[in-house]
Amino acid sequence: MYTKTQILPMATFSPSTSTTTTNNNFSSIPINPILSKSFRFPSYILTQSQNITPKMLCDATKNNDPHSKLDRRSVLIGLGGLCGATTTFCGTYPTLAAPTAPDATQCGPSKLDNGKPLDCCPPKPSQFVEFKLPKTNSNELRIRPAAHLVDDKYLEKYSKALALMKALPETDPRSHIQQANVHCAYCNGGYHQVGLPDLDLQVHGSWLFFPFHRAYLYFYEKILGKLIDDPTFAIPYWNWDHPDGMTLPSLYNNQNSPFFDGLRNPTHLPPMVTDLSYDGPGLDNNLPKDDQIALNLSVMYRQMVSNAKKPSLFMGNPYRAGDKPNPGAGSLENQPHATVHNWTGNPSNPMWEDMGNFYSAGRDPIFYAHHANVDRTWSIWRNLSKKNKDFKEKDFLNSFYYFYNENAEPVKIYVRDCLDTKKLGYDYQPMDLPWLKSKPKPKQTKTKKSLKRITSTEKKVSAEEVNVPTLTYPKTLDHIIRTYLKRPKKSRSLEEKEAEEEILVIDIEVKKDVYSKFDVYVNDKDEYPTKENRVRTEYAGSFVNVPHKHKHGGKEAELLKTSLKLGLTDLIEDLGADDDEGIDVIFVPRTGCDSMVIKDVRIEFLSD
Repeated sequence: MYTKTQILPMATFSPSTSTTTTNNNFSSIPINPILSKSFRFPSYILTQSQNITPKMLCDATKNNDPHSKLDRRSVLIGLGGLCGATTTFCGTYPTLAAPTAPDATQCGPSKLDNGKPLDCCPPKPSQFVEFKLPKTNSNELRIRPAAHLVDDKYLEKYSKALALMKALPETDPRSHIQQANVHCAYCNGGYHQVGLPDLDLQVHGSWLFFPFHRAYLYFYEKILGKLIDDPTFAIPYWNWDHPDGMTLPSLYNNQNSPFFDGLRNPTHLPPMVTDLSYDGPGLDNNLPKDDQIALNLSVMYRQMVSNAKKPSLFMGNPYRAGDKPNPGAGSLENQPHATVHNWTGNPSNPMWEDMGNFYSAGRDPIFYAHHANVDRTWSIWRNLSKKNKDFKEKDFLNSFYYFYNENAEPVKIYVRDCLDTKKLGYDYQPMDLPWLKSKPKPKQTKTKKSLKRITSTEKKVSAEEVNVPTLTYPKTLDHIIRTYLKRPKKSRSLEEKEAEEEILVIDIEVKKDVYSKFDVYVNDKDEYPTKENRVRTEYAGSFVNVPHKHKHGGKEAELLKTSLKLGLTDLIEDLGADDDEGIDVIFVPRTGCDSMVIKDVRIEFLSD
């Protein structure tokens, strides 16, 4: 299943001869012997002055010659990731893509919210094995069970496996603390991008989110199975999208078991129903059980269907080598993924440990059950519609990560290997999906009364008319913001709606080390839309940030600059607003928004 490959140190690439061309004739470019025959410089690199020897350095900052230094972003695009994007660092580059990858030789301390460093790095490998998909058939699949349905026999096996993992020496990469540190290193600045020491590799807030966590759980599960000599063992999933599984599974609430973690919110233990749209500490509305379940199901429909019509809406924005972290999370990652993290963690702890902060989340065994259900939703989404497909870009498929396998060997696995659970040898215990019947309904039908629009500088009109100003940005979200957005297109045909999703794009700047959340409503006439409004069509979705750290430009970034994309096609149709010139957008801050800034708001159309 594995092929060993040596991890080489960073190297410098300098062509052995000078280039004398200023045109785009690839045939005149001297080829360095370490490059594959198929490689040629992209045209935008071929603009160097005559008789200048261009140099490409993994650390471009050490090259002070302004005529010879190439932009690192351009180099990465041209070399498919530069030092480390293929089987050897600074080796052969078969593509022109720019996949993201960690620099496995340069893992450093992660940063905590209080600024202190924390070493989350695994033992540094001298060589790794290339991952190959296991040879399995449908009769040999490991089946991950719903946590609330497991029996005593399964619990005995799972308990033994986790106890053995916790008993391993902390220096063993398969130990519980080292497995938790995997998440810490990849999510809190332990790794920088290959060849780009000024940019952290962040696996949240982009299209890397789903495949990274799938691979992470795959190796975690294999380690547990090896420890009890049971290759059929599979971890459970927390079925929070089903009414029967919406409380924290009882097996994790047993203080005498290895599944227990004392750093959870004590007010959210069973029988409290999980709040999939959790606002934050002190903001529990304590809805009746049935109402909370109905709200959760409505949120699931919104995130899995209405807000998930295109790959980037569900999976997150593209994230290529040279990009800043967190370009934008997908619908399911925002919530319930992020909200369940912080609903489970304890806000009374210094940094919301364990589940409420990326650096510590993996220390709680419930993390793996939570992410197993996140992983399950990816498979569900793909089967909801023939149009729900994964990204095809090579930048996505050729991105990769490093983990340690059940034999304590470092393994390199590509995103392209993480797209099908059955090819990885596992599947999920089937459960019905009641949220598919929980499509939100409009709170109110559209009236024929016209709405008077005003600019932010005009005087208010009479109370009998609706005031919705057209705002300019940026705006600090320390209060409710209402704005009117003109639609670029209206009265679209069914064919146009199928081809392009109308989306609301919100550019955001927020402190990244705080739990923050705001809601977005469209054409809601309530002065202050409450939590109960989320079961209605007018609720478009939420932005959620789980505390974490990363750096931009060589220094610790204080602010997270990202974007939120929300589907509008179903919402506008259900509100009967197809023919409207524009929409009213309401931003409702829920928590951690005092310094949050809405940088821009606009309507776009997104194709496949």
